[in-house]
Amino acid sequence: MVPAPIRKACTTAPARTVTRHMDENARQIARNLSRTEEFAVSRRKRKKVEMLFAHLKRNLGFTRLRLRGLRGAEDEFLLAATAQNLKRLAKRVPA
Repeated sequence: MVPAPIRKACTTAPARTVTRHMDENARQIARNLSRTEEFAVSRRKRKKVEMLFAHLKRNLGFTRLRLRGLRGAEDEFLLAATAQNLKRLAKRVPA
């Protein structure tokens, strides 16, 4: 409890309130999880996958799907991923 003389220096309001967001418990759980080693490993893995998608979009021109339907999208993406993997494999093979 703050003594009366010091309180006047802090606030002129009759009472101080602290608001807490209704989702603050979930936010705190997420903050705690983000400090774990497992989260750091997961972040590195996600970054690798996102970089592969970025490479497909930027360097291979894979910005839109040309085939229709779920099966067409799966087939087209499989071909693009195969091409990407072959390019990476070719870099590892000695000339």
